[in-house]
Amino acid sequence: MTFPTSRFVVITGTDTGVGKTVTTAALAVAFEALGRSVAVVKPVQTGVDWDESGDIDEIVRLTGLTDVHEFTRRRAALAPESAAMRQNAGLPTIAELTTRIRAIDADIVLIEGAGGLLVHIDLIGGTIFDLAIGLAAEVVIVGREGLGTLNHFALTVEHLRTARIEPRLVFGSCSPDPGLAERTNHNDLPRNTGLPIEACIPEGAGTLTREEFRNQAPSWFTPRFDR
Repeated sequence: MTFPTSRFVVITGTDTGVGKTVTTAALAVAFEALGRSVAVVKPVQTGVDWDESGDIDEIVRLTGLTDVHEFTRRRAALAPESAAMRQNAGLPTIAELTTRIRAIDADIVLIEGAGGLLVHIDLIGGTIFDLAIGLAAEVVIVGREGLGTLNHFALTVEHLRTARIEPRLVFGSCSPDPGLAERTNHNDLPRNTGLPIEACIPEGAGTLTREEFRNQAPSWFTPRFDR
């Protein structure tokens, strides 16, 4: 099956700190290598102030991409709803985000979430799951390679399937010297979910230079990402 079948791809995580930003950057490079125009959106960035570097800045550093969009920042390193409430500030609704993202002119629009699928990203209970539904987007789940990841992936996959969304699975940071759990998970995750692992982002990929990253990133994905 060709990937993506939608113009919109949501990148979510099984947790925070699992490699969503580097995976988003790698996807952008892989699609650009196929001659497609790519835009990246971070609907809500938390944990940084306006004069600090956020996830979009990291994507630009790694890829050189210029069509990038960040709609809202909140200072506290919390879920968007919690950070906004702590700051006594607002957040765009899912409907508003959907309208703004649909207006972006690119062949493929990558949307990096905040934390996991059900984290509230507005103040009325909207989640990345709701945003994916609103955009009729494909979803990429990024998770850890090690112990505990089978349950985290399975819960996220199960919830997406309630909306008839079959996600793509990515390990966000793969060790060059994997232990027993890591090696086993490469077989058990596809067996448990019925879905292949479609990319394994190398540990430390975010420390590469832009040239190194752009040269290597397309090779991290299976052929299904290259059609």
